Amino acid sequence: MKAIRVVLVDDHTLVRSALRAVLEQRPHIRVVAEASTGPEALTAARIHRPDVVLLDLSMPGMGGLEVTQHLAEELPDTKVLVLSMHANDEYVLQALRAGASGYLLKHSSYAELDLALRNVAAGEIYLSTAIPKSVMEDYLGPIGKGQSQLERLSPRQRQVLRMIAEGRGTKAIAKELDLSVKTVETHRAHLMRRLHISDVPGLVRFAIRTGQVQLD
Repeated sequence: MKAIRVVLVDDHTLVRSALRAVLEQRPHIRVVAEASTGPEALTAARIHRPDVVLLDLSMPGMGGLEVTQHLAEELPDTKVLVLSMHANDEYVLQALRAGASGYLLKHSSYAELDLALRNVAAGEIYLSTAIPKSVMEDYLGPIGKGQSQLERLSPRQRQVLRMIAEGRGTKAIAKELDLSVKTVETHRAHLMRRLHISDVPGLVRFAIRTGQVQLD
């Protein structure tokens, strides 16, 4: 089985060391880099292109939410698993809306950490067992905490949505945005999953309905 490549991000050296020691005991996980700040995390992710960034939400300077937003836009194939001490519903929703694929509480067991990494790396959304199911229902609902479906999309996702609705093909979008074809395809898949739309015509109809493109 291919190892899950992970970047650890936490501003506490001891926490990173403990996590690395635990994860490196698992043959299916490989820690490829560590970072203690948001900018360091982005640099490490751009260099190593990991499967998962295990990210502390509370860091000085550029916080975890901002890092998550950047990663979701720049490296959609890299998943973010937030590791936080905050169990508040709003913290979880903010992380998911920013683009995180998972949210794990710091008092979780190492077994749950392993499970979360596996699920997130496989493209699933994972929430700590201590987080109420209602949080996911709020996130997946048509309107969550006052945000519309359109507002929950990142700027890059909106850009790709507009270009799809304008009739541009995957290769054309990739060339104009200076992205790989695979990255554009990943953005499209994320759009469909987040909007609960199963095909491209559905994306076009959504874009027209929300004013992202205008009919001639």
